[in-house]
Amino acid sequence: MVIACPLFFQLASKSDRTWHNAGSISCFSRSVAFRLARELSCRAVMKGFHERNGSLKCSSKTSIDSSPTSGTGSAPGPSDSKFSKTSLWSNFFASAFSVFDTISESSTPSSSTSACEKKPSFSKTNGWTSAVKRVVSGGSMRRIQERVMGPSKIGMSSSTSDIWLLGLCYKISQESSGDVDATKGLTAFKHDFSSRILMTYRKGFDAIGDTKITTDASWGCMLRSSQMLVAQALLFHRLGRSWRKPSQKPFDQTYIEILHQFGDSEASAFSIHNLVESGKTYGLAAGSWVGPYAMCRSWESLARSKREENDLDRQVLPMAVYVVSGDEDGERGGAPVVCIEDASRHCFEFSRHQADWTPILLLVPLVLGLDKVNPRYIPSLQATFTFPQCLGILGGKPGASTYIVGVQEENVFYLDPHDVQPVVNLSSDNLEADTSSYHCDTIRHIPLDSIDPSLAIGFLCRDKDDFDDFCFRASKLAEESNGAPLFTVAQTQGGFKRIHHGNTMVDAGEVRADDSVGGVGTGDMDENSNEDDWQIL
Repeated sequence: MVIACPLFFQLASKSDRTWHNAGSISCFSRSVAFRLARELSCRAVMKGFHERNGSLKCSSKTSIDSSPTSGTGSAPGPSDSKFSKTSLWSNFFASAFSVFDTISESSTPSSSTSACEKKPSFSKTNGWTSAVKRVVSGGSMRRIQERVMGPSKIGMSSSTSDIWLLGLCYKISQESSGDVDATKGLTAFKHDFSSRILMTYRKGFDAIGDTKITTDASWGCMLRSSQMLVAQALLFHRLGRSWRKPSQKPFDQTYIEILHQFGDSEASAFSIHNLVESGKTYGLAAGSWVGPYAMCRSWESLARSKREENDLDRQVLPMAVYVVSGDEDGERGGAPVVCIEDASRHCFEFSRHQADWTPILLLVPLVLGLDKVNPRYIPSLQATFTFPQCLGILGGKPGASTYIVGVQEENVFYLDPHDVQPVVNLSSDNLEADTSSYHCDTIRHIPLDSIDPSLAIGFLCRDKDDFDDFCFRASKLAEESNGAPLFTVAQTQGGFKRIHHGNTMVDAGEVRADDSVGGVGTGDMDENSNEDDWQIL
């Protein structure tokens, strides 16, 4: 091990550089990848060394038995000694590199052939590429993700506080509801959680664009998290919030059609292939990690292109998409502003000037701190899960995106895209399809204050009344934020108009620059800009 350890550092470093040169900005930190590569190398070398050492002994024994001059106690000659030492070092280094090289064993059948006489033959494929394939196709990706996300927390916590899951409350306190009701509440929560659509890494799909990339493992977690959010929006819009995955087949046609739209091919409207193509303007590329803001803009671009391809009554995404940002498209930073006039304009354009209002998907990218979420925003983040319009959060640990769907006190529940599964492209009319890979029964949670401060929140407003209710709740939340709102609501983007909780507006002539919703005007933002950890989106 004294000799091997420096070698492991070199192997890990070279592997890390290869991932980077291939254009893959890994979803885990370089230091974590370095440590894990070193650990995996150590384990593989020790295992391989013992196996090859045993093979060497077996080979030596065979050579001794077949030599006419050798005896039990005879010492090896010079050539034998040289051969043994060379074989030993060659086997040792072959063991070290066995993690990174593709090895295939073959043997020629013979009456005198034994297991000891099998000779390894090394293919000419790129060893470092094989290393990446081994990591991403096995359980290593899960271990890497757990290193990044911290200690794995699976199952329910010991808390008996209410759980909010995408706008629904589940009471599990035995004191307030009794043992039977609490058990029912917990069971109902688990059923709801497992009915949410899961998108994970896939392998074996057609190459993305002009690249040779056929898996999104290690770089596509933000794309998969965003797919989950949009999938829930479609599910809620077309089947309702009360829909749960049935236990028996055949499945609902609409449910299968929704999953079909997220298949991993260009033929599927919301595939990773089409997302990458639509997000090129925002720096999205196959093999590269992307942040929440660029991801939201990519969805806006994809929705626009799909809207232009189809008639109004055949829209694959039957809703307008509105990316909420701050003043001047976020260039000045500050809390994003949900502009009512902008929302109305998006709906009007989506309907091709045929309706004043349509269903609308709100995507709110936020940066709530530098290294971690500013504690001032935690209560507001928790409260968003109580909104009936809530679609959850794109977030997680730095560089490891997840889809956060629920909250219980200081913990959040999430769906994790970091499992690598074989590609599945469902036919839209196959009601007997196996959809198990699109759902998860494993409940995972992390502390809310440990998530990356760069995130995005989604909301679905089904109609104008639902949007008005959202504005009412958002305005109240901003007022109760103690000067640190996640976002504000205003009638216009340039000048704010006060919005009352009765869902009515003041006279259109009463416009003041310091009348933004929640009592935080432009003057307040200038005064508190040093207090809040806002960054430019």
